[in-house]
Amino acid sequence: MYLIINIFGLLVFMALAVLFSKDRSAIKWRSVAVMSVFNLVLAWFLTDFSVGRSVVKGASNGFNELISVANQGIGFALNPQDSSAFHPTFITSVLLPILLVVPLFDILTYIGVLPFVIKWIGRGLAKLSGQPKFESFFSVEMMFLGNTEALAVSGLQLKTMNAQRNLTLAMMSMSCVTASIIGSYTQMMPGQYILTAVPINVVNALIVTAILNPVDVTPEEDVIATVGGEGVPAAENAESGSQELAEGEVAKAAKPEREPFFSFLGDSILGSGKLILIIAANVIAFVALAAMADKILGWVNPWLSLEHILGIIMFPFAWLMGVGGHSFDLAQFMGTKLITNEFVVMGEVTHKIKHFNEHYAAVLTVFLTSFANFSTIGMIIGCFKGLVDDQKSKLIAKNVGYLLLSGILVSLFSAAMVGLFVW
Repeated sequence: MYLIINIFGLLVFMALAVLFSKDRSAIKWRSVAVMSVFNLVLAWFLTDFSVGRSVVKGASNGFNELISVANQGIGFALNPQDSSAFHPTFITSVLLPILLVVPLFDILTYIGVLPFVIKWIGRGLAKLSGQPKFESFFSVEMMFLGNTEALAVSGLQLKTMNAQRNLTLAMMSMSCVTASIIGSYTQMMPGQYILTAVPINVVNALIVTAILNPVDVTPEEDVIATVGGEGVPAAENAESGSQELAEGEVAKAAKPEREPFFSFLGDSILGSGKLILIIAANVIAFVALAAMADKILGWVNPWLSLEHILGIIMFPFAWLMGVGGHSFDLAQFMGTKLITNEFVVMGEVTHKIKHFNEHYAAVLTVFLTSFANFSTIGMIIGCFKGLVDDQKSKLIAKNVGYLLLSGILVSLFSAAMVGLFVW
């Protein structure tokens, strides 16, 4: 019964995307169908197939090992000098390990490993999906670099593309996570579902934007601005100077001198420290604001709370996930995540989720594994304002509703797809 509801829910989510499409007649259904089938097979492989489960489990264990190594540095710096016990907190257990993970991924970028991986996965995804090359590369870039970082290193491409394609990238930016904080997620939620959600989100971001904002890209426009060669994703151009794209041809420019490694590493460590402060500030502020809202609502009626209101709004979507009696609880978590962020909800359920049934745990974890929330919208709009002209940035700002809708639909698609195979 619940499996049928889950299947029906996935179809409803697809129908909602079609309903709100900017141009239903322009949707490339063959491409959407191919990507949907691929993503369902990928979800089945990673959750219901022994080899796939082993791959995901191994990746999850790898991130946990990274965290354990990071904890050695954290323990050295923060363990009490007397005999009193050290009590881990959200900041020490979840956020401070970012000081190791971010520099590690930056080093992999510096030596060329991540750009190589992004290039070839992006090429394969472009061929499979039938989507424009850069959109495919960008979806993979986000998986490793994060949304604003991927946008920042793609400045030239954003300037050369039309405003509608810029909107597509802005919508896709709502659905990513950053590889450098996956280790933090796995400390709070089931790691196998976190690692499953990441690639599923990548493909679903392409599916949802292909439906909501279909764009016709000619072969002449389907190029990637590069430095010193063709067909290289923007991730490889993080250190590039100014570039030009003329008459559909890739203009080549000389690479500037590479920054010394230890200077680069120092900047990376400082950047990861800023990231920790940003996340901590957001979590503290949002939790406090939510508590204040609950107190004010409680004066009106003791039953009223932000979670209850959000639970009512999101209940139909939660029920369509096939979680049965847990629908209202799931709806509250979904709503809270959208108006605050995923860390707030993960922190709330981390000690409870081991008691949830597998389907509920999988659906909730996958839904939470994205940056889709109101604060991300502000980050994306601000990023585009600094990268493109006024006309393009204003188009992004006018489509705030589509940015939020895209992020929600990708999360719903991914949770429903994974939920089909976990019971």
